[in-house]
Amino acid sequence: MRFVTFDLNGKPCPGVLSGDTLLDITSLGFSSLIEVIAAGPEARAKIGNLVLEPPDAAKQPLSEAKLLAPIPRPPKVICVGLNYRDHAAETKARLPTVPTIFNKFPTAVIGPGANIAIPRLSKAIDYEAEFAFVIGRGGRHIAPGEWPDHVFGYTIANDVSARDYQRATSQWLMGKTFDTFGPMGPWIATPDEIEDPHELDIRMELNGETMQNSNTRELIFKIPDLIAYLSGVFTLEPGDAILTGTPSGVGFVREPPRFLQPGDECVVKIKGIGELRNQVIAEA
Repeated sequence: MRFVTFDLNGKPCPGVLSGDTLLDITSLGFSSLIEVIAAGPEARAKIGNLVLEPPDAAKQPLSEAKLLAPIPRPPKVICVGLNYRDHAAETKARLPTVPTIFNKFPTAVIGPGANIAIPRLSKAIDYEAEFAFVIGRGGRHIAPGEWPDHVFGYTIANDVSARDYQRATSQWLMGKTFDTFGPMGPWIATPDEIEDPHELDIRMELNGETMQNSNTRELIFKIPDLIAYLSGVFTLEPGDAILTGTPSGVGFVREPPRFLQPGDECVVKIKGIGELRNQVIAEA
């Protein structure tokens, strides 16, 4: 299944896709996608039954829906740096021996079609295509072999970054968490949709030009490693979004550097999931 959050008269509502039709699942008692995730397999079963026999009142064409980020305000947005071999090489960094972890605040998250705003304080705004996974069942001290029991599904992200703020100190947070710097979506694909999350083509297109082109097989720390490492330190919760890193081809290493400008369009494509499309504007 593919789960979404969509705008219904100004209110975020959870839904599920059935082909090109969006089904509103609020009639099942769920007011948010986090509630669906936290409810576990029983919720999935109820929603599966709705998909088989959907009432007309729950249907609307996907083309007419305004999709938001699948989880508009994730409990945590956890990011992994330097996690592709090709990206570590282009930045002349040593391959990490432990994951490099930072985060974005939930206020950075926007959905498909929403605008990435270039902030007044920075002119060095970069793109980063990312494969992300969403925690289903949370916990602490999760063994690597148990990772499938804790993944609700997969989505697409763009780790937009202000390079001048990121590189001003040893801490990356402030360069990563400007408002609108966390595009995600357009939906969460459940694990049955993806044969192998570590064998997915990932690409960033900027105004139609391919800037990044790699595969998740190049990840240094894969999903089992990340879940075990993170849960050893803090509790993973239903709805936590984990961005796994970006491949080579980012803007700041190019000659000359290619930073985002108003009018640009970023499209992140991941095989088996879809595409995440966002326009770039100047902050008002």
